[in-house]
Amino acid sequence: MNIKTILHSARKHDASDIHMLVGLPPMFRIHGEIVAAKGGAITAEDVGQILTECLNTEQRTRLEKDWQLCFSVVMPDVGRSRITVYKRNGLYELSVRLSEQVVRTRAELMLPPIIDELARKPNGLVVITGPTGAGKTTTLHYMLDLMNAERAAKIVTIEDPIEYVHAFKRSIVVQQEMLTDAKDFATSLRHVLRQDPDVIAVGEMRDRDSIHTALLAAETGHLVIATLHTPGAIDVVQRLVSAFPGGQQQEIQFLLANVIQGVVAQQLLPRAGSKGRIVCCELLIGTPAVRRHIREGAAHQLISEMQGGRKFGMVTLDHSLLDLYQRGEISYDTAVSLAKSPESIRVRAA
Repeated sequence: MNIKTILHSARKHDASDIHMLVGLPPMFRIHGEIVAAKGGAITAEDVGQILTECLNTEQRTRLEKDWQLCFSVVMPDVGRSRITVYKRNGLYELSVRLSEQVVRTRAELMLPPIIDELARKPNGLVVITGPTGAGKTTTLHYMLDLMNAERAAKIVTIEDPIEYVHAFKRSIVVQQEMLTDAKDFATSLRHVLRQDPDVIAVGEMRDRDSIHTALLAAETGHLVIATLHTPGAIDVVQRLVSAFPGGQQQEIQFLLANVIQGVVAQQLLPRAGSKGRIVCCELLIGTPAVRRHIREGAAHQLISEMQGGRKFGMVTLDHSLLDLYQRGEISYDTAVSLAKSPESIRVRAA
């Protein structure tokens, strides 16, 4: 079982992911659906051989300690891929995400125009959130590519792992990878602040220390773009604040209110009547009213600001779903099943 052959086949079939489970043939995710590839079943020995070929000493040590690991590999004619290792029934298995080989345009990604405005902010915090596989990394790298093309700046990224390598355009882009260039997000983020950056991109704000350091970096004049795993835009505010003990939460609310520029919450939905998926975005923009609600700990008021803030580029999930349905991009069933208020979709779609 040759990993390069599997990756080549996945690229040929336009797969986004590969799942390598012991006892099954390689499974490709194509247009959101799992499809079995041709070939024999994967063995534990096959997985072991792949890991022997791909891991460095630090990564092997971390895998033996934690039983799980995420790293990247680069192969000629295939490009960069992210490999996640985990255990099932005592055996290691692999999940592989094939990285984009080029940064697509905003039109190709079907992202809203406000994304460009957020990328052009001189400082503050922009958070991209959503479930795994929702295209957060793709959106992040689109924004970094736009900055690279438009600004003469220094951009530093901390990624786990690196999924797309940015060539020099107008900016210096320094990309650091966990377990290759850095040991943990919080320590690396603090060190990045000494590297004279203009823009800092954090693969994920994972813990209290990395969240606090990211907020401080945004407050001191840097533009910080980070990803998070939450269901929606308002959940980002609640997640960031609740990561801290009660006695510190008011301080974090003030800090977050001062730096928040915008939150992009996205999902990838199946297209109506055709193969492929389309992005659905919920957007929260850091207007004075939004900042006041965050400062006062009134996150529940943010939905009203989003509903009435379309002139600022804000949109709720339900409005985004309704818009996609009315344009014929997604089915009625998809819109209703994902809406926070299904009845509002039913009434407006009638």
